[in-house]
Amino acid sequence: MSDERETLGSSSSVGAALRELGRKLAQGEAGTLLVFIMVAVIWTFFQFQNPRFLSPGNLTNLMLQQAAVATISIGVVFILLLGWIDLSVGAASGFCASVMAVLVVSHHVPSVLAVLIALALGALIGLFNGFMITRFRIPAFIITLAGSLTLVGLQLLVLGDTGTVNLSDPFITGLTNTFFPPLIGWIAAVLGIAITLGLSLLERARRQAAGLKVGPMRSLILRTAASGVAIVAMVAVVNQDRGLPLVVVIVFALALATAYLTERTRFGRHLFAIGGNAEAARRAGIKIDHVRIVAFVLCSTLAAAGGVLAASRLYAVNQSSGASDLVLMAIAGPVVAGTSLFGGRGSAWTAILGAVVIGSIANGMNLLALSSSVKFIVTGAVLIVAVTIESVTRMRRGAQPA
Repeated sequence: MSDERETLGSSSSVGAALRELGRKLAQGEAGTLLVFIMVAVIWTFFQFQNPRFLSPGNLTNLMLQQAAVATISIGVVFILLLGWIDLSVGAASGFCASVMAVLVVSHHVPSVLAVLIALALGALIGLFNGFMITRFRIPAFIITLAGSLTLVGLQLLVLGDTGTVNLSDPFITGLTNTFFPPLIGWIAAVLGIAITLGLSLLERARRQAAGLKVGPMRSLILRTAASGVAIVAMVAVVNQDRGLPLVVVIVFALALATAYLTERTRFGRHLFAIGGNAEAARRAGIKIDHVRIVAFVLCSTLAAAGGVLAASRLYAVNQSSGASDLVLMAIAGPVVAGTSLFGGRGSAWTAILGAVVIGSIANGMNLLALSSSVKFIVTGAVLIVAVTIESVTRMRRGAQPA
């Protein structure tokens, strides 16, 4: 009888766990798990279609290809958390990268200074967008769309008649073409796991000190273990190819800094509050216009950084830099990975996870030599599905009893 009771108790606990998981998935509370499932399905499908998909060389190329998009997406998260959208990030990345390239090649400006000028120019673009939106109450999508068209024209003007500027400066090209030896890769993995665990423990201690509810320690350990497995697997894969790319370290550092800024600072709390309910945030004394301007400055600065990384990987800038589907990819990534288009919910890490999802689809279709028309259709369909899921989960959360 006791064995039977234990069996029934075990079955009921498993059933309860599955029901809880289903509830979280239905309400969008287990978005990270859903993204990992999506990645597993996508990778399995393309591996069956082409055995080279999961090779160390192709996975390393996938990281290099998506580094610029992930960087721009990290900046887009700031705007999405407000419930707005920035359509100028692609053009801003191309224009700032073009200015950097012309300064280095045509005017012999030191490369480090040229990169800093490009980032400062990105900040000015964001400052202009934020000022126009907050001062004159122009909808964000209108001013950023108009800004995008203007920046495309300025980019063509900067590049001149040639339309292409080739880059050979070792500092710029080294940003995406530097690889660390295996030992450095493993040291970086250990540091990454330690930082993840340390930040989680710090947040738990802060919540306990404030008298807030904290989850069980085993959940924290499981999350850290899952992150650790992912980091170790990534380093093991790249070490079989050329080693850990410097650009991967740069992107993860940017995501970590953004996560800290949005989740552990007053600015971040204000950002979420405005995205959740702007009027309530205003009545609470939050300077919402200041927060919005800073968000646009950070977004455009990271767009410029993404343009620099794209130029580094391609050894050049041209008239199509920042064009094509870059804006779609940069916005779709965080949305696919769980950042809400309606504001108030999201994370910097969704930019990286989303870049992996979107990039894996694009990379797999390239390996299968599918036509451009199919690539655009599939990418657009993925975004539609992601937005639909977000809308459904948002309605379900709103329908929950208080």
